[in-house]
Amino acid sequence: MGKKKRESAGHDVKRKMEDFRMRCHEMGLKVTPQRTAVYRTLLRTDAHPSAETVFRRVRKVFPSISLDTVNRALLTLTDVGLAFTVEGSGDAKRYDANLEKHQHFKCVRCRQIVDFHFEPFDRIDVPKCVKDKFTVLRKTVYFEGLCERCSKQQQQQQQKKKKKKKKK
Repeated sequence: MGKKKRESAGHDVKRKMEDFRMRCHEMGLKVTPQRTAVYRTLLRTDAHPSAETVFRRVRKVFPSISLDTVNRALLTLTDVGLAFTVEGSGDAKRYDANLEKHQHFKCVRCRQIVDFHFEPFDRIDVPKCVKDKFTVLRKTVYFEGLCERCSKQQQQQQQKKKKKKKKK
């Protein structure tokens, strides 16, 4: 990462941390060192970490923090709109502090979640049958498949199998 990009990212984290403090005060929440560390950890990654991953990272700074405290902090951050849960199929909840418009792709093999932005997805219409019965708070687009690396690995494995069959 270049110097200007690092400086910009650092400035962005500082701005978001100030937004975090303001939001906590607006919601009547204490700005605790543990809650601050959990949020800062989310801001500094685009890996969409699970609570367990956030716990391991925050514990380096706060050795006595519990997984329960991290879980409660993450749930609070989602409740006040500073982060959201990246929905998936059957895995541990993963969290995202990137509130900019974007979508997700999840590799079903290595479990990596990647952000991407495709502007037409921002304008997906909510069907009338849903609008009439529900209050839509957020629209998301989420793809699952194989990432480039896992796809190549799968192709290589299939080629090896074909070669073995030919030898028989």
